[in-house]
Amino acid sequence: MKEQKQKLQKTLGEVIKNYRLNKSISKLSNEIDLSKSIWSELEKGGKDIQFSTLWRIAEALDVRPSAILKEIETRVGKDFSFIEEKS
Repeated sequence: MKEQKQKLQKTLGEVIKNYRLNKSISKLSNEIDLSKSIWSELEKGGKDIQFSTLWRIAEALDVRPSAILKEIETRVGKDFSFIEEKS
């Protein structure tokens, strides 16, 4: 499960960074009251955030949270799961 969590966090970070490309972390962090260090750590794949934080980030990036989630789903693949099959 640890590998899946890391993959999901890394993918989320990549997606967020992709949407943020022409916007400064400082400006966006101030806009949603999220520290620059947390935003930076998120983009590096080292932060597991709450859904409410994801929603605020999406609003700051002028994108729907569902668009971010859809892109994450596409990138991790259809077989991604946190549930391990038991024999």
